[in-house]
Amino acid sequence: MADVSDRPEIAPVVPAAVRKRKRPDITADAIRDRIMESGLSPGDRVPAGWLDPDALNVSRGTLREALKLLEFQGLVTTKTGPGGGAFVAAIAPENALRMLDNLFLFSPPTIADIYAMRMLIEPELAAAAATATLSKEAFAALQDTIRLYEAEPVSGEDEYRQRLAELDFHAELARNCPNRVLGFVAVFLLSLLRDMTVCREIYQGPNPGLRETGLNYQVRLLRAINSGDAGRAREIMGEHMREAANYMLERAAMRERPRPKP
Repeated sequence: MADVSDRPEIAPVVPAAVRKRKRPDITADAIRDRIMESGLSPGDRVPAGWLDPDALNVSRGTLREALKLLEFQGLVTTKTGPGGGAFVAAIAPENALRMLDNLFLFSPPTIADIYAMRMLIEPELAAAAATATLSKEAFAALQDTIRLYEAEPVSGEDEYRQRLAELDFHAELARNCPNRVLGFVAVFLLSLLRDMTVCREIYQGPNPGLRETGLNYQVRLLRAINSGDAGRAREIMGEHMREAANYMLERAAMRERPRPKP
């Protein structure tokens, strides 16, 4: 049997993205890790010693680029002059959503992709709201979104605003979800729907019965959530998402059909 030590050494396969990482990226990661490990909070100053080029074994130019990366990511802010320096920042959810939206900017998901996820996530979101004890303010915010489309629309613009208000109901539900990861994913899916041209065109199309259908689901959901009936809330939301998916897919298919020549 051949001696294992005689075999040629096989170099580990390193992904190209890892091999091409630049010094500022590595430096930014080192600073980020130290901030997270130290337990600093938003508003706290990053100790100057952590940003010493000699201690980090980088040039001043590399350090400046690393700090710019961290600012772009929303993790730090820098101030100049007396009392200046680098400070820990809280990443705003809307900024995180904007960056994720840009990920799909040139290769957007399909409506089917988005609703496949919504049909999984939204029922659990509704069940979580029923299980948790929502504050009076949170429940009132959900009711307020419904009031925006209780009245009959008087124009196509009114109908479009009401369609967006229905999405706001789901966003408000997500914002109050005790599972922050679940809530964030739900809001991200809603953000994709708002930004897709095909969805905006579908929302702008007249459909008088759609408002009543959506309103019916929201009222039933609020009752289930208020009574703490997680199973019923999950069932209602699942039915709602299936019907919404069918509607959106049908309308999208209609747009793609060739129009008859005049």
